[in-house]
Amino acid sequence: MAMFGSSSRNDPPSPATPSTPSPAARMERPADVPNRARAGGVLSRGVSIVGNVTFGTELLIDGEIKGDVTSTGTLTVGEHARITGDINVGSITVNGEIQGNVTASEKCTLAAGATLRGDITAPRLTVDENATFSGSCRITAKRS
Repeated sequence: MAMFGSSSRNDPPSPATPSTPSPAARMERPADVPNRARAGGVLSRGVSIVGNVTFGTELLIDGEIKGDVTSTGTLTVGEHARITGDINVGSITVNGEIQGNVTASEKCTLAAGATLRGDITAPRLTVDENATFSGSCRITAKRS
């Protein structure tokens, strides 16, 4: 019985075991910080999607999409990306090719090497001198 008493005394240290996950939780926090810095999805080069795409906060597309892309977050179109469809996002930076209309509630950036065939609607627009843009642009008031 003394052993069982010892075991039951070990049970209170068992709640101390959840205190052991606290250091593990502390270990997760530093790992969590880099994840927040990289808190976005990636559609890699060589990947193709036929259909509409929605995402949360951030997405980097370096593959091919035939369909619309929608989010309130930030979209980066990589240099190898080809998107055929309309895009409606919070912010967009284009390095690749888009054939479709782009609507951004924050800003639209066409970087060097970007090709956009379609109309742009955004409160802020930046176009690099080495980007190609064929369409019209409407500068709007920033949406909240």
